[in-house]
Amino acid sequence: MSFVTRGFTGRRRDPNENLPPGQTLVHDFPVLSAGPTPEIDTADWELFIRSETGIQRWTWDDLQAMDAEDVTADIHCVTHWSKLGTRWRGVPLDALFADVESVHDYVMVHSYGGYTTNVPLDELLDGQAWVAYEFDGEPLEPEHGGPARLIVPHLYFWKSAKWVRGFELMPTDAPGFWEQNGYHLHGDPWLEERYW
Repeated sequence: MSFVTRGFTGRRRDPNENLPPGQTLVHDFPVLSAGPTPEIDTADWELFIRSETGIQRWTWDDLQAMDAEDVTADIHCVTHWSKLGTRWRGVPLDALFADVESVHDYVMVHSYGGYTTNVPLDELLDGQAWVAYEFDGEPLEPEHGGPARLIVPHLYFWKSAKWVRGFELMPTDAPGFWEQNGYHLHGDPWLEERYW
């Protein structure tokens, strides 16, 4: 007989699950948002990248005309759930940043609705991040960040900003919305970088 009940130790993980420490596998797709879901018409949607040398902009039609990739990735939420093998379609940030000139190493991601999150630039490039507009072969639903969201699957999912609107290059790191409220500046799930 164990002195510590299962409620304190959590559920046992299947040894075949490839989960970061402290995570629990889910089969649904929980909806967590900081604020209400904005209504964004693709006719009005625009994406920007702002650097010290200028600003570049894309409309929805511009984004749809770019070469897209199909991405299968595991996602991990700071609230302890993980969903394995999620399927997305979107434009790699490598393509969006291809003509951006900057000496800055950090990015503030901006969303419709005012949400922000910070990510080092080198964690958005080299096939690590996408602006996704489809999930499981269907247009991305607004509650999950549609019409388009950032996907950075190697970091906790709060870094994958819903309703992405733009990227602002910065010379130094600065906290975004959740980071100002105690979340870790980096957010690696394998290192359990949940909070400061």
